Amino acid sequence: MIAVIPPPVKSPAAGTVRSGAVTAVVCVALAAVVSAMSSLNVALPDIARSTHATQTELAWIIDAYSLVFASLLLPAGAFGDRYGRRLALLVGLSVFGAGSAVAMTAHSATELIALRAVLGVGAALVMPATLSTITGTFAAEQRTRAVSIWAAVAGGAALLGLLTSGLVLEVWSWPSVFGLNVVLAAVAIAGTLRFVPESADPKAPRLDVGGAVLAVIGMVVLVYSIIEAPSHGWLSARTLAGLGAGIVVLAGFVLFEMRRRNPLLDPRVFASRSLSAGSLSIFVQFFALFGFIFLVLQYLQLIRGDSALVSAISMLPLAAALLPAARLAPALVTRIGARATCTAGLVLMTAALVILAQLTGTSSYWLIAAGLIPLGAGMGLAMTPATSGITAALPAAQQGVGSAINDLSREVGGAVGIAVLASILTSTYQSHLHLSQHLPAAEASQARASVAVATHLGGAVAAQAHTAFADGLHVALLITAGLVGAAAIAVATLLRGRDRSASGAAA
Repeated sequence: MIAVIPPPVKSPAAGTVRSGAVTAVVCVALAAVVSAMSSLNVALPDIARSTHATQTELAWIIDAYSLVFASLLLPAGAFGDRYGRRLALLVGLSVFGAGSAVAMTAHSATELIALRAVLGVGAALVMPATLSTITGTFAAEQRTRAVSIWAAVAGGAALLGLLTSGLVLEVWSWPSVFGLNVVLAAVAIAGTLRFVPESADPKAPRLDVGGAVLAVIGMVVLVYSIIEAPSHGWLSARTLAGLGAGIVVLAGFVLFEMRRRNPLLDPRVFASRSLSAGSLSIFVQFFALFGFIFLVLQYLQLIRGDSALVSAISMLPLAAALLPAARLAPALVTRIGARATCTAGLVLMTAALVILAQLTGTSSYWLIAAGLIPLGAGMGLAMTPATSGITAALPAAQQGVGSAINDLSREVGGAVGIAVLASILTSTYQSHLHLSQHLPAAEASQARASVAVATHLGGAVAAQAHTAFADGLHVALLITAGLVGAAAIAVATLLRGRDRSASGAAA
């Protein structure tokens, strides 16, 4: 269990909480940290040209945020539970906003990677506090509606961030994308000070530092090894040793936590099939979503030649399908059950990824839209019952645990998805890129390191790079489709015979 298990202690003003205002504020804070996971993707081609970042460095610029975010979620959630969710929001938003302001002055890939990691620290404090504020403050009849809004924002904010970034890039350069984070953080801080009540448990056990350290080390080593695999070879001793070490450390974390009296995360909570199914569903949804966004925005701008704004607008069918599907999901759960609703959503996502894997450099936009619509609808259907399944699987006294597990599944899925799909793309791109022997060695090396540089070289080099990139996109999305399809089968199996209880919980 998270370091806090008892129910939150509300402030004296908790009885007069304005639920609508609190929901709006925490959703603005949530939108800020979720949109930051994707908003910079639309600027990647400009960043690559400006900083000469390689494909691997671009992956790190995006994933440094997600990795730190995911790795610190559990200890950050424990901090909020013990010292106050409102305090966690204020500290996290301040770090997030300040880091974003400094990032606007960055000039190199190394600086961006470091500052994105700082943003991840702030985001880790913010996200668990948003959902636990809802589940720990609202009455049951208000909670379900608020959770459905929270889930919709968690999915839709990533796409809203892309669109807003695309608009900004039409006028200013890529550093201005960080200005969006500053504005959202400032609005959320003001709203938190005005409307959000404090809730905490001062008697909560001390933070499980040992568990936190093991979790961070395991995640960092594993993701580092995945992202760097194309540079050293997937079967190289260095890559295999890194992957093995990451798995061993995470296994040690599980064993360590099972023996702790007050663990950071008690692995035994996953004995609940509803909780396990919900966690798996959330993990694969965001594995697919953020990995796909990382790839497709480079495809749209570098291969199709679309502008940043057109690329962002091209993603709107996903949001247009996701948001209404997320709002419809609770009614479907009540009618046909959580198992059918969640499984149908994952199956839709699988079909969408297979469609999108057919993209080439000359594909019509209609093929893209044909994949984005079922991808968004599938996420909308699967997300709400999965989130409700996690929180409903635990008693009221353990809602902090449920909130953290939901957030952890989401952010680890996103971080690992970006790492895996970026690594598959880079490996395939480099192995399928056949350059002329007459090309100078320096230019050939740059073209292999970055599709943006290869595109800038033009001619036969650009054509070869575009074909190799499309090949990498094809392989990465087909592998992702297989993983999501396997998850659909696993979720359907875990929830077999549990539709009635899941429907009651969601209702």
